[in-house]
Amino acid sequence: MNITVNHINKNLKGRKILEDVCLEMQGGTVYGFVGKNGSGKTMLFRAISGLMPIDSGSVICNGKQLRKDMKILPNLGIQIENAGLYPELTGFHNLQLLAKLNNKVSDEQIRDVIRKVGLDSSDKRPYRKYSLGMKQRIVLAQALMEKPDILMLDEPTNTLDEDGINDIRNLILEEKRRGALIMIASHNKEDIHLLADIVYQIKEGCVLRGRSEDEN
Repeated sequence: MNITVNHINKNLKGRKILEDVCLEMQGGTVYGFVGKNGSGKTMLFRAISGLMPIDSGSVICNGKQLRKDMKILPNLGIQIENAGLYPELTGFHNLQLLAKLNNKVSDEQIRDVIRKVGLDSSDKRPYRKYSLGMKQRIVLAQALMEKPDILMLDEPTNTLDEDGINDIRNLILEEKRRGALIMIASHNKEDIHLLADIVYQIKEGCVLRGRSEDEN
């Protein structure tokens, strides 16, 4: 799996939110993206995934161009703000409903990924009654459940306690070993230090190469 981002640009309401972004990314690697609120991290994920159109440039995945050969990146797991889960359904039933879109995973596999993120698949509480940490965990389970080739995680350890943070970090490293291409945006410096092989700084929509893990 490889992704090439060629000179993408995006303006929103007269403001440049992504400017001449170029990236080369491949599977089995964790890419960390850091920057202040509003710097463009989430918008970058939306643009590369295909959830948001770009004004110019291109995103190429395994030789195929986004929005020309495909609407969104193939085999993508994504966790970003405003997950859009149904508030009256349980965590399990939310994931079960989403899984029917692609029919890639069984109920047992859904239960397994819910367990891996530290939740109980038999919990009868609706999503709206989940704590912030539980909501974060079930959204991560949604991103992970189909064993995606590409994984985009926006603040994956936000709202989690220490045990939850360690659980999610271990899951991310497990996905890396499996060969997934992983992009993480995080304000948690320890997340970036422990997980990212390559770090990018985002400032006012511009993406600048930081240091690789080997250079730290």
